[in-house]
Amino acid sequence: MQNEQLIKVYEYALYQEYTGKNFFETSLKHLSVGAAVEAFKKLIEEEEKHIKFISSIIERLKAGEVLKTDELLDLALQPNDFFSRRAESQFLSESIFSSMVPDITVFNTAWLIEKDISEFYANMAEKASGEVRRAFSLLSEWEKTHEEFFRAYRNKLQEIYANLPWGG
Repeated sequence: MQNEQLIKVYEYALYQEYTGKNFFETSLKHLSVGAAVEAFKKLIEEEEKHIKFISSIIERLKAGEVLKTDELLDLALQPNDFFSRRAESQFLSESIFSSMVPDITVFNTAWLIEKDISEFYANMAEKASGEVRRAFSLLSEWEKTHEEFFRAYRNKLQEIYANLPWGG
């Protein structure tokens, strides 16, 4: 991949990271459960780290430097669980007693955003080699943890709704 093309790919990735971060920030206003709010705040922090990671790559490529992923690793957070066990339990029990429709919608949309960007990074890693491949692979792995998180909670919220008593 030529440097100019690679810069454009990373600029696209940067735009996607900003899109995700903006979605999480906007979604905070619509979430009804405190544990979900805290999880989104942690995700926003991670997206900010991804933005710094990608921005540093772009700056180095524009300066004509050779990409050295090891030098950038301190810019990226290692993925975490987002919910503590206690917060997860609280989140799911509160789901039963409050209207979670907005939360399900937010979690589903977030899952689709993270799935899309994770797949994009994985596809780019397959096409690249060396440090470029490593950078895209790291980004894909980080986003995959977000995708798995949202998919799991979306599924749990859907299950809660599916198992509510119908009455009658």
